[in-house]
Amino acid sequence: MRDQHEHAHVARPLQRGRNWPGPWRKTPGRLLGTSLVRFYQLTLSGFVGNSCRHLPTCSEYAHEAIARHGLWAGGWMGLFRVLRCGPFGTHGIDRVPEVLADRYVWFTPWRYWRIGKKRSGRES
Repeated sequence: MRDQHEHAHVARPLQRGRNWPGPWRKTPGRLLGTSLVRFYQLTLSGFVGNSCRHLPTCSEYAHEAIARHGLWAGGWMGLFRVLRCGPFGTHGIDRVPEVLADRYVWFTPWRYWRIGKKRSGRES
């Protein structure tokens, strides 16, 4: 017997996830880093609460930074973003840079602290 029905199927709009949907190289380090961030989002994030002072949230920022720039650079950017999220830290819209400047090299991770901080009216 065939099951026939006469109602129309309505196509639902695609729902975008909470993380950056852009294309990124699926290297082992990036997969590990984004998986750890996603694990945090699905488990511990509910206990911490939704109190991030930035947009996108710190975990979304870390996911995008790791996906775009790799585990080392993106991990440092995500860590420094979480550290800036304290009571006396920054707030507002803080996007991950599409391309890192030449001064951000792997052997100077402390320089990633400046990404997203506002200095003299412009973002660095």
